[in-house]
Amino acid sequence: MRKKKKSADVTVRIVRLAHGAGLPLPAYQSDGAAGLDLLAAVDAAAPLVLVPSARALVPTGLVIELPEGYEAQVRPRSGLALKHGVTVLNSPGTIDSDYRGEVKIILVNLGEAPFEIRRGERVAQLVVASVVRAKLKISDALTQTARGAGGFGSTSDKEKAKKKNPESAPIKKAKSKRAKSKPSRARKSARQ
Repeated sequence: MRKKKKSADVTVRIVRLAHGAGLPLPAYQSDGAAGLDLLAAVDAAAPLVLVPSARALVPTGLVIELPEGYEAQVRPRSGLALKHGVTVLNSPGTIDSDYRGEVKIILVNLGEAPFEIRRGERVAQLVVASVVRAKLKISDALTQTARGAGGFGSTSDKEKAKKKNPESAPIKKAKSKRAKSKPSRARKSARQ
């Protein structure tokens, strides 16, 4: 029997703002969940209606303090996306460790019907992750790879070509060879 590997815990300090009072704190919905569900802290008497193609900034009523070396990513909830076409517009949104404002979610309705966001509605997920800071270094050249500069679907194009002819080597652009043409009579007579 395999031992269950426990992930490392990190403490995130949180302040609940007045308009978030009474709402549960974000919570994991299962033992293996990566994201905490974020709730809408909208007025109970005035739900937010998101019409098709509209976007809105949804408050959570929370301010968080992430430890240095961590970020929080705001991600969509798959159920809202599938059932209603409602998703996080800047997905994933990034909350940096030095941000001390309210956590708000930019939701967009890509569905065909208006969507009502009620107080306490689970509208997004919050995933806390460690951050690696990059050190940029100017170089004259980079290492070569089989993929090279191919992007925007180039790897799937190569896969399609392999399926058509699995014996073929990687696709390379053919160099055009110009056929040597005989000089025309007009050019011959001009030279004479």
